Amino acid sequence: MEVYKAKKEVFLTALNKINKKYNSISFLRLLTIVFFLVSIYYYIKTSGILFIVSSVFLFTLFVVLMRIHSKVLFQKQIKQALLEINENEMVYLGRNKIPFENGQEFNDFHHPYAYDLDIFGEHSLFQNLNRTATFIGKKTLAKQLLTLSPNDEIIRNHQAVKELSEKLDWRQEFLAFAKISNDNQSSYDTLLKWSTFNSTPISKTGVFISYCSPILFLGVLIAYLVTSNTLFASILSYLFVFNLIVLGRFMKRIQIEIANSSNIDKSIHQYGLLLEKIEEESFQSEKLIDLQQKLTFKKENASIHLKQLAGLFSKMDSIGNFVTAIVFNGTFLFNLHVLKSLIQWKKEHAEALEDWLEVIGEFEVLNSLANFAYNNPKFVYPTLNTDFEIDFSNLSHPLLNEKTRVGNTVSFHPESFMILTGSNMSGKSTFLRSLGINMVLSGMGSPVCASQANVHPLSVLVSMRLSDSLSDSESYFFAEIKRLKQIMDELENRPAFVLLDEILRGTNSDDKRNGTIEVVKKVIGKRAIGAIATHDIEVCLTTNEYPNILTNKCFEVEIINNDLHFDYKLRDGICKNRSATFLMKKMGVI
Repeated sequence: MEVYKAKKEVFLTALNKINKKYNSISFLRLLTIVFFLVSIYYYIKTSGILFIVSSVFLFTLFVVLMRIHSKVLFQKQIKQALLEINENEMVYLGRNKIPFENGQEFNDFHHPYAYDLDIFGEHSLFQNLNRTATFIGKKTLAKQLLTLSPNDEIIRNHQAVKELSEKLDWRQEFLAFAKISNDNQSSYDTLLKWSTFNSTPISKTGVFISYCSPILFLGVLIAYLVTSNTLFASILSYLFVFNLIVLGRFMKRIQIEIANSSNIDKSIHQYGLLLEKIEEESFQSEKLIDLQQKLTFKKENASIHLKQLAGLFSKMDSIGNFVTAIVFNGTFLFNLHVLKSLIQWKKEHAEALEDWLEVIGEFEVLNSLANFAYNNPKFVYPTLNTDFEIDFSNLSHPLLNEKTRVGNTVSFHPESFMILTGSNMSGKSTFLRSLGINMVLSGMGSPVCASQANVHPLSVLVSMRLSDSLSDSESYFFAEIKRLKQIMDELENRPAFVLLDEILRGTNSDDKRNGTIEVVKKVIGKRAIGAIATHDIEVCLTTNEYPNILTNKCFEVEIINNDLHFDYKLRDGICKNRSATFLMKKMGVI
């Protein structure tokens, strides 16, 4: 928190200075325009040479000030973004709110754990991790949260996240560049659609005309200026009309090529700046170096190629200005040359474009995990194994308040499956979610909320919180049966980490008990590791049949001074105490 406070003050001071500079330049630009118009007025009135010289000087000064103004505006936007980044971290760590996008659009109710473990939505894992500002960054983070990475990739991520967690300034600058891009799915999709659209090259005749006609126009123009012969003026007018007719033949192709690409040059330019930040930084970890090396294309950096593309789209925007389009194309077939360059750029670079954008997405994900590690220095990187061993010391839910959360030590070997009992509100569901969330984090290369962790990364399968699917005319019970079927089908292919919370609630107690016992037997028969929470003590007796696989754990509740007391500590054995009757009596229900 203190680091972010200090950085906020630094950026606030810098922003105030830049604002003063920005306002001064804006005022100078206004003065320059005023004096320029005054000089033009007096030149027209007096024909004095001094006024024309003054006009040229003032116009040149205005152009210079415009360039300076653009640079200062960019600096101002960066400082504003950096200030906002640190303010957001302060608000987040102060637990006032979570000022980050929640990824609700990526939620998948049919995914094995996305909905049950609150991966997306308000107060979700995505929202807490998310420090992305581009669409590809958000998309990549969502994908990483829903998939299990191979062990070697997890280790590479550990190294990258550790390195980036120490590069606070670089991470924040990268995020600031991404924020000011105002990137969205529309810009991203438009660019990729353009890159994959099959553009036929301009014919040899078209290329010949695109060069010869402007050269001929320039030659005739020079001849006219030298001789003042009206014949050359007539030829110029014919050539001007001819060039416009030629452009008209290509207008449909131009419109198709730049369809829906309004302001896309700005997005491409910002992508280029993000890539440049990556290219210029020195990295040590294997994954970051590999990502950086993907940005070398034809012996040049990807940022250079993207800046070229941004420039071409910017030039093509001139077709939207009627006067500019008429003048530039009637003389030199300007947009035809830009079209030719766009098609050539696509031919040479399209195959690499998506890879470059994916590098941006990968860096935003790694930066998000690095920020998570930086904000939680007590979290640990799991030691990985391939022996189906899963152990956590002081395990807790990473999104709970550090000051109040309670950690528990849990081991899934030699017994691999836990039957968990406890009264309502004792902490069973939170414990299951803690297991699930930390297994998801382990599977993507993130640090986990524990003091020690030894993990065999496995796919996570969960049945904890389902909702009636009214649109599919499904009851809660049928939706739960479908989820259990999904889990069993997944276990046919490979072992997994399974979490079940009070399953089969929609049937009678005997049916529920017998069904739960059979589910447990089926799950452990498929070598699943994990836990099931239940209120039914008879389910716990199943451990007598499988003492080497099943174990009983519980959360207890105590009545102290006529009040319920939960310590949220995991214990061995079966829960003995009950709280429902006591609580109902205390509240006058019974």
